[in-house]
Amino acid sequence: MTPARRRAHRSIAERALRSPTPPVVLARAVERIRHRVYQLHQRLVPPWVAMTELVVLGQMVPQAVAAAVDLGVADALADGPLPPAELARRIGAEPDALKRLMRALISRGIFRKRRDGRYSLNALAEPLRSDSVRSVAGAARYFGLREHREAWSSLSDAVRTGRSVVPTLWGAEPFHYLEQHPEFAAIVNDAMSSISGMAAPVVVSAYDFGRFGVVVDVGGGQGRMLSAILSATPSAEGVLYELPRVAEGAHEIFEAAGVGDRVRIEGGSFFDSVPTGGDAYVLKDVIHDWDDTAAETILRNIAAAAHDGATLLLVELVIPRHDREFPGKWTDLEMLVLLGGRERDADEFRELLRRSGFHLQRIVPTATPFSIVEATPIKGNVTSPSA
Repeated sequence: MTPARRRAHRSIAERALRSPTPPVVLARAVERIRHRVYQLHQRLVPPWVAMTELVVLGQMVPQAVAAAVDLGVADALADGPLPPAELARRIGAEPDALKRLMRALISRGIFRKRRDGRYSLNALAEPLRSDSVRSVAGAARYFGLREHREAWSSLSDAVRTGRSVVPTLWGAEPFHYLEQHPEFAAIVNDAMSSISGMAAPVVVSAYDFGRFGVVVDVGGGQGRMLSAILSATPSAEGVLYELPRVAEGAHEIFEAAGVGDRVRIEGGSFFDSVPTGGDAYVLKDVIHDWDDTAAETILRNIAAAAHDGATLLLVELVIPRHDREFPGKWTDLEMLVLLGGRERDADEFRELLRRSGFHLQRIVPTATPFSIVEATPIKGNVTSPSA
């Protein structure tokens, strides 16, 4: 990465951290209002119309968004509006087919067609840029993959058996499949990194990391969460603990954020051990990948490495008690279908942590669906790393 590009990325990261995060109370109020409006919409049309919208558009819109990302539409419009023919030329698309794709996306508020006929970005399309500070391009590409659609087509099998459908469909356990298919793994890692990039600013806004001298990000992917934490906590040092193939590219992210001199990257598996010496151990979207048995193994390894005054922080979608819409209720099915893991509610986290040698202290909400589950080692608890 050139110095100029590094400065540009650093500037983008700094602006993201300074961007206002709505108060949690306001975010929850907006969620309730959206739920009521959605209920009203469903009641204003015949049930068969509402269900048709769910069944048909529910699968078509994500595929159209993924196609726009694959074609690079948002990136092509990053420098300003373009006439349809010029946009088609730049991305290598057939003009009429592109017009039809853009017409559909614009009808859902994604992209804009100006009065002079040129296409341009709007607020919803901006995150589809690959270089957007809160880009969802990686996630959009992943959820548009054939493998992902194929797995979800077997949801009924997962519900019947309570197990992931991946071994049957792909011929290997999920993480083994990633090892065998590096191109697919790269798309998955990019998706997870983009999701971390979206969550990181609100996590930093909701939780004070200032009391921690050493923050260990366990299973932290390419380090976007740790990068945000260290950017907001100049006195802290960090450790990214991840499989070497997954952590590729982390150095550039840390350098771009200006925290490269305060981070070290350690390779390894959290099923074997985790680094000692951390004041805080952060795991974002790690525990939900696994069933209780595997999750307990990970947490026990952390308990064995952590000193008595350390803090465990799990960034997860904690399932609420209400029956309203909540993303975690859908990612819970995602975990079932693909990994055999699960999302958990507060009571399930409390019990899992107790069995693993931790005491649940509190659950800190954020302005997004993510929460921060804070726990501390149980004093006198005897834990040992997994063999």
